[in-house]
Amino acid sequence: MRHLPVRMARWSARHAGRAIAGWFAFVVLCLVAGIALGTNEATTKDFWVGEAGRAEATATEGGLERSPTERIMIRARSGELDMAAAGAAAQDVTERMRDLPEVESVAAPVRSKDGEVLLVSVVLNGPELKGKKNVVPLLEQTAAVGADHPHLVVEETGSPAISKGVNDQRDEDLALSERISLPVTVVTLLIVFGSVIMAGVPLLLALSSIAAAIGLSMVASHVMPDAGVGTNLILLIGLAVGVDYTLFYLKREREERARAGGRLGPEALVELAAATAGRAIVISGLAVIVSTATLYLATDVIFSSLATGTILVVAVAVASSLTVLPALLVVIGRRADRLAPRRAARRARRGKPARAGKPETGRMFGALLRPARTRPALTLCLSVLVMLGLTVPALGLKLIDPGKDTFSRDIPAMRVYDRLTESFPELFVTHEVVTRSTPEQAAQVKRALEDLGRRAQADPLFARAPKEAESTKDAQDATSPENPTNPKGPQSPTNPRSPAMSEPMVRTSADGRISVLELSVPHPTPSAEAIESLTRLRQDHIPATVGRLSGVETAVSGDVARGRDYVSHESDKLPLVLGFLLLMTFLMTVWAFRSVVLGAIGVVLNLLSAGASLGLLVLVFQGTWAEGLLAFDSLGAIASRVPLFLVVILFGLSMDYQVFVVSRIQEARQNGMSAREAVLEGINRSAKVVTSAAIVMVTVFGAFVALHLTEMKQMGFCLAVAVLLDAVVIRLMVLPSVLLLLGERAWWPARRPGRTVRAQEPAAAGSPAEVG
Repeated sequence: MRHLPVRMARWSARHAGRAIAGWFAFVVLCLVAGIALGTNEATTKDFWVGEAGRAEATATEGGLERSPTERIMIRARSGELDMAAAGAAAQDVTERMRDLPEVESVAAPVRSKDGEVLLVSVVLNGPELKGKKNVVPLLEQTAAVGADHPHLVVEETGSPAISKGVNDQRDEDLALSERISLPVTVVTLLIVFGSVIMAGVPLLLALSSIAAAIGLSMVASHVMPDAGVGTNLILLIGLAVGVDYTLFYLKREREERARAGGRLGPEALVELAAATAGRAIVISGLAVIVSTATLYLATDVIFSSLATGTILVVAVAVASSLTVLPALLVVIGRRADRLAPRRAARRARRGKPARAGKPETGRMFGALLRPARTRPALTLCLSVLVMLGLTVPALGLKLIDPGKDTFSRDIPAMRVYDRLTESFPELFVTHEVVTRSTPEQAAQVKRALEDLGRRAQADPLFARAPKEAESTKDAQDATSPENPTNPKGPQSPTNPRSPAMSEPMVRTSADGRISVLELSVPHPTPSAEAIESLTRLRQDHIPATVGRLSGVETAVSGDVARGRDYVSHESDKLPLVLGFLLLMTFLMTVWAFRSVVLGAIGVVLNLLSAGASLGLLVLVFQGTWAEGLLAFDSLGAIASRVPLFLVVILFGLSMDYQVFVVSRIQEARQNGMSAREAVLEGINRSAKVVTSAAIVMVTVFGAFVALHLTEMKQMGFCLAVAVLLDAVVIRLMVLPSVLLLLGERAWWPARRPGRTVRAQEPAAAGSPAEVG
């Protein structure tokens, strides 16, 4: 592996045209292949986890799975609701919906208890996850009915409409994040390089890497289904690491150019850069890939999708840095060499002196490094205490699986949802009790489930059924004297989706083996009451009824059960993922630097960085004090996917800086410097470029704080804070302090190398791989 980056750079430098054309052909090929194959999206069964997953699998086996349902609300624009006008609008809705191929059934209209709202429920064809794609024609028809009845408000909500609204909002948010991060990235690169062309190279390669990774992810989805989040992460991580890797390589090539003073050609300079920065990029990329791969151990389709997207974009970014980047640098270098005499002549005519090289570190970096250089022990103690202090709030971490109740109210369907649940609170939450038995037990199971339903309705945590269906009768009479039923087939009197049912109904499969009972809870999904109702159902009501039947399998699903079981599943997998993550980080560092001590240091520093960022995440998002500042509504907890995902990604990104900084220290040490001199030299030479890379990452991640989804805000905030802490506190204070205190012991068991004679002419002095 040591010589691979040099060999690839040498070939690319000598065949620059072919390398550049080949790279962009590869990007186009990836996109074409991805578009041709399409994306294999995850199905509902891919999300099944725990008891809720078993319940849904059983219900699906019996043809009793949950169907996507939309609710059309009809209310007066002002004043009391005119039932005759509302009935006419409901009839219009019913007739329009029945003609849509996306619709399976339409329920009879239901009137709210206060008489101010008329509700029409529409069940869509197909599985639950397809609802967000099939709902568009329904929304169009609802809008048309509203236009035809201007004195009424006709509006639609439901899981499909909300999911579509969330997707639309996410797309808008991503576009906003790009508008924020791209300009800041360009400005940062212009400051670092002072050249539009050189600033454009990292951006070009990052964007092309993202395009290739998106195409490859579409291909990969046919092996591991895409959960719909992979592309978002490719954009997030791709811009960050793509710019970073290119930035490190470019910075090293410019250093070699300045050191050579015109004695080496562009090809030789690229080879020298590949021998050091190229190798560091490969190690860094492998570290991120190996760290991210531990997400597969969570056996969760969302984490698998996140892992696949990250691995692909990092691998492509590494490949671009080793192939097309050397070719581009050679082309740019040749052009610079041709223009150099003219520029020198112009400067001479104007009486301007030749430009002097800029110092490796400025005053700011010098000030940040001074404590570690002069008082390493004190700096280490204070820095670690600060990081541990920031970690303390993480001890109070609470996890929640965000449901639709937590989505932004900027989504129109969510505002309608709030009005829906105000008028029909029984539609907040539904618990689904699913049983499997022999056909001979069907009647016995049904009686037990009905008993369970009566017990639940006597429980104040559950929704009570109305004593009479008078409100439903009024609504139906207003619609038609013939009480119109479902135009696509008679409305089943046992359909539990109707809010006006007189008592909990049991549905049983055709073969009598599987039964489903749905119970309503008039509380939001993340509320303590809804969670307690699930606990009471599983621990008290079921054991007292259907749980007493011998040979009957019982499981509970629903939005609350899904969320609670998902959090429990992740908590169970966390020790396994974290254990492998720590082990892989240690082994990667030992392999890269042949030092057990450095491996242990890397693990500890990554834990400090991740712990401090999670502590700040809890401090900011688990409370309410920052709601106005960051424009979010606190969930009182952290989204369950955030901590595990962030720890894995943070370990990978922290390894980026670890590899680049320690590589420069190792190089100085191999060139004959003492342990102390090597640490100071390596930190000095890497501080500016690491900080510049951190600015890019902080900007990219920080832009996600401006998004609407609280889960994305939490991810962006935590990543941005972690990168900032890692680049400033860890790499400029803690790491140099530790290495200065340990001296040569930091490299145990590796022996101190002899002085390496630096190659001046790669063609004559041997392979540049010998340099570092």
